[in-house]
Amino acid sequence: MPHDVGSAKALALYRIEIAEQDLKTAIRNQNEEDYRAANNRAYYAVFHALDACLALEGKAFKSHGQAIGAFNKDFIHTEVFPREYGKGINEAEEIRRKSDYDDFYIVSVEKTKKQVDFAKEFVKSMGDYVKTQIDKES
Repeated sequence: MPHDVGSAKALALYRIEIAEQDLKTAIRNQNEEDYRAANNRAYYAVFHALDACLALEGKAFKSHGQAIGAFNKDFIHTEVFPREYGKGINEAEEIRRKSDYDDFYIVSVEKTKKQVDFAKEFVKSMGDYVKTQIDKES
């Protein structure tokens, strides 16, 4: 943990760490054929990674919807990250919500693979971004 605990940088790095842990759990769940749990953890990996970028800017939100909206506004619409990331975030959130709350919703093996693969790419990209931004400031 960085020495500047409590700073925006420390919070961003912590959230990337949480995203990476969630991603590992998603992969493990997928390998165990627990697709509902894999999609849940893949979504949270994505969410914590995007929330790390927002933390770096000193932004915090009370709801996932507000955080995702701010990320889209600040990072997708400004083309810091590709538009496909915005679509991927929305799909991950929708599948997680359906998996968690809709009775009898069954996510396919293929959709789960797609969600976990997206989470892998997204978490890596956000981690690289956060670390690069911190290095620029140092």
